[in-house]
Amino acid sequence: MQYKGKKIFSELSSFFKNNDNGDAIFSISSVLVGLRIKVGDLGYEKRHNCKLTAMQSLQLLLLFPFFSVGNAGSYVGSALHKLFSCNKDMFYSLMRKDCVDWREIVYRISMALLRRLSVRSDNKGKGAGPVCLVIDDTDFPKTGRRAEMLGRVFSHVAMRSVLGFKALFMGLTDGRTFTLLDSALHGEMGKNPHKPQGLSAAKAAERYSRERKPGSPAQKRVDEYMTSKIANAIAMVRRAISHGVRFDYLLVDSWFTCAELVTFITGRHFKCHLLGMVKMGTAKYLTGGKQMTAKAIVGHCQKKRLVKYSRRLRCHYCTVDAVFAGRKVRLFFYRFGRSEKWRGLLTTNTKLEAMEAYRIYALRWSIEVCFHECKSLLNMGKCQGRDFTEQIAAMSIAMIQYNVLAFVKRFEAYETIGGLFRDATAQTLELTIAERIWQLILDIAETISEFVEVDTDQMVEAIVNGNQKIAAICSAMNENTAA
Repeated sequence: MQYKGKKIFSELSSFFKNNDNGDAIFSISSVLVGLRIKVGDLGYEKRHNCKLTAMQSLQLLLLFPFFSVGNAGSYVGSALHKLFSCNKDMFYSLMRKDCVDWREIVYRISMALLRRLSVRSDNKGKGAGPVCLVIDDTDFPKTGRRAEMLGRVFSHVAMRSVLGFKALFMGLTDGRTFTLLDSALHGEMGKNPHKPQGLSAAKAAERYSRERKPGSPAQKRVDEYMTSKIANAIAMVRRAISHGVRFDYLLVDSWFTCAELVTFITGRHFKCHLLGMVKMGTAKYLTGGKQMTAKAIVGHCQKKRLVKYSRRLRCHYCTVDAVFAGRKVRLFFYRFGRSEKWRGLLTTNTKLEAMEAYRIYALRWSIEVCFHECKSLLNMGKCQGRDFTEQIAAMSIAMIQYNVLAFVKRFEAYETIGGLFRDATAQTLELTIAERIWQLILDIAETISEFVEVDTDQMVEAIVNGNQKIAAICSAMNENTAA
């Protein structure tokens, strides 16, 4: 059985187009139809006798969460499997291919969606806000202990070390739509030299491992696993610029605000700035001819009565120009309530005002929302595969799924991505139910035809005639049988 001529996205789009209750999933499948992913982008092609092509396997992987398919292992028995039957090993084989450049695939699809967003009227003119890159990391905790390169990482949420990966992400936001662009999986060596990555020698030896071809896309991801997150964040911004991404601000939290990032951003050939939170720690800034810490600067401003009050934000704040890492920067300090601690922001834009800086930095929250939605809706970080390449593939596929949902939400005016996702999954249940009803109709028609001595095919044709929904299921089932 082969499906070489089958256009998966187009067929599903056609089915839900005739379904008055399928607006959400129709919109999603229509967007997927328009994504021009070439066979060459995957870096390989399957043998001619394979049931599905590599591209069709990828297309089905992208549809999994919308049809309540948790992973490749649960594909058999799903609504998609009834229409496009294949073995789960086809998906695992694709996800473990070292030659597939998942980073480039994510970029190709993300840039295509961004180009379509850029022509919208609400993306131009005075109403358009600043375009910001956002970089942040999140935890991917794991329960198994034998996954490749798995180790203990410090979780800033749980405030303790957990077994898993650190995932570094970069996305682009215009204040309305957040689009994921790049990602990397990281590990941490830990503080105990006798237990690298927090594992004993015996536990480390139990982990799965295999060799990869030097220079392959998968090997490059392995090589960056122990790279500094600051160095990798800079590499991500470089790649974004090389892909044609232009932004006004790079937004980061206090962990990423450092001299290296300030130096890098101020050295770009186009106008862009860094806006990040700073720690109220030991880092010193040159201001007023003195090297001062953030706390000392706030104390100086209070002493000189330079602290102001904002009724709009209901906070006290002050603004200070300084020099950091040999670059001119502007510091903002805010305190909400008398019992609250002072918090600081640093920007390389020395013309930015305190209230505007706070408003722009609030856009960084979009990546936190993204993390929550990807983990709760798209199973990001929950891949159970032992192969590190498979972990990268699962993370990249979830990024594409999120970007498609974010794009559809922008055009269909859904309030939340969660609401859009729930509508889509509810609508795909009709496909499952319709397929089961169709099988029941076939069984009944065959039984009746035996009693009344009527041709079964004629009876089925009479039942299907005039019902587009049943006809669509019938067509798909007949194609599967013929293949």
